Amino acid sequence: MTTRIDNRETGHRDAPLRVLRIDASARGSASTSRAITDRVIESIGEANGPIEVVRRDVAAGLPFVHENWVAASYTPEERRTDPQRAELALSDALVAEVKSADLLVIGVPVYNFQVPAALKAWIDLVARAHETFRYTESGPEGLIKNTKAILALASGGVTVGGANDFVTPYLKYMLGFLGITDVEIVAAEAQNVVGERAVEIARQQIATLAHRPLAIERRAA
Repeated sequence: MTTRIDNRETGHRDAPLRVLRIDASARGSASTSRAITDRVIESIGEANGPIEVVRRDVAAGLPFVHENWVAASYTPEERRTDPQRAELALSDALVAEVKSADLLVIGVPVYNFQVPAALKAWIDLVARAHETFRYTESGPEGLIKNTKAILALASGGVTVGGANDFVTPYLKYMLGFLGITDVEIVAAEAQNVVGERAVEIARQQIATLAHRPLAIERRAA
């Protein structure tokens, strides 16, 4: 789903900022990560003028990679069979969304100290050799350039950067592996410990986004 938000009162007249929103929470309107992501995107629009949002909700689940998918992925494009192209069709669509985005806003609920299985499946379908990364003599190189990411995280007991945080190091590493090294985190963390204060802290973090435009080179329309 694509939505264009035009905050003309800001005075911005640039090309729309292209935002890819990823939701992964199994909860609906009661989801903290979805609520935080809503507010992050509102603040991005307030600070940066018109934005175009593509939304990818993976909560219902995505197919896991398997033997046929891997074989198709590593077959050169010109040699792929029609069944192999069909096998990669969803992955191709997900990769295209990432490549066309200036900014990724990823809603990250923490489940059992890790990302939801659906979000991991999205990562596996997006991390494609020769598409989003490649191997060179000096090591792997991410191919997604000039893209920023914001993680909108919600947890019950995990504290970002704490001993039980296996989520943010993993996501920052994977995004960096794809070439996205500019990653910010907005977190309503340890809600089961600090209660509503966690959400208030996240709102304060988000408020700072409304006071500084993002240093992103926007892609041509």
